[in-house]
Amino acid sequence: MAVSGAIATGAKTANTSDILRRAFIVTEISATIMSHYDDTLRPIDLEGVKTYPLVSRPSKVTLGDFAKPLNETASLDDFLSALPNVLAVQSLRQLADRIHRARALGKPIIWGIGGHVIKTGLAPLIIDLMRRGFVSAIAANGSVLVHDSEIAMVGSTSEDVDATLSEGSFGGAEETGRLLNSAARNGALDQVGLGQAMGRALLELTPQHAKFSLLCAAYEARIPFTAHITIGGDIPHFHPNTDGAALGATTHIDFRLLAELVRRMDGGGVYLNVGSAVVLPEVFLKCVTLVRNLGHSLEDITTANFDFIQSYRPLTNVVRRPTEKGAGRGYSITGHHELTIPLLAAQLITRTTQKVD
Repeated sequence: MAVSGAIATGAKTANTSDILRRAFIVTEISATIMSHYDDTLRPIDLEGVKTYPLVSRPSKVTLGDFAKPLNETASLDDFLSALPNVLAVQSLRQLADRIHRARALGKPIIWGIGGHVIKTGLAPLIIDLMRRGFVSAIAANGSVLVHDSEIAMVGSTSEDVDATLSEGSFGGAEETGRLLNSAARNGALDQVGLGQAMGRALLELTPQHAKFSLLCAAYEARIPFTAHITIGGDIPHFHPNTDGAALGATTHIDFRLLAELVRRMDGGGVYLNVGSAVVLPEVFLKCVTLVRNLGHSLEDITTANFDFIQSYRPLTNVVRRPTEKGAGRGYSITGHHELTIPLLAAQLITRTTQKVD
């Protein structure tokens, strides 16, 4: 065994020497090879690189930011506190603090929503937040009027377009079209906005599922509900009793009403864009420029966009442009509404307010 060990050790020493000899040769050859490029071009010398002790470096993530495991008896507050304090969770917590601040200051907390918010079943959460003072106004695109009123009337919505488009029956629901257009006509006569007119008309039907309707809840609570339609973009616009003039007049009133709400955001208000990629970001931006055009201050505002992808208009017209040059803070929360909005609601209800920068 001793002899074998000596032989093995000798072989290892020989191999090591051979490797070092080859490395020396390669180094010598490398030093004498002419560069394919300029004769003065050589790999930069690393000998003068300065380093520092790792412990002395400021870092953006520490152990205190890590997620914490939960047990079987964990509460909702335990769950929220256990989330890692980084990226989207950090943004969600900061946004919740700013919404708390807006409520304390009596500033508007405006929810701009698209139809997907209704179709993902979030109306009960938003109604609850409304009653808790975390929703002071709702701005909706045209699809919200469709889906919310159908939920209130029959408890279901979201037509199967693929199954009905080829037959020419898509969008032909009688009650939906009649309600929207009758509300618009009456709203135009009374010179009120389309959102208010829809809430009033829907409640007059005493719908069976009114408690699940944002239109009904907002009207009963006297919470401003503004509707911003693009004529031709929603199914009631080709109903036999459609009145384009009435639709245009009432939605224009709502644009002006929303602009006044945006004006009141100065000094701590919040605008959330949830599930509208084009219409509401464009409308909100025009409200911002109208307010400033009229000489009003619009500073210290908070905006946020919630969607499962971050599109150009929400990022530009909601998150960035209105808050630039020190006018406020914008947030982008990426994810499915059926997950992110319940998380925000839970954060608002359970989290105590913190100091806002």
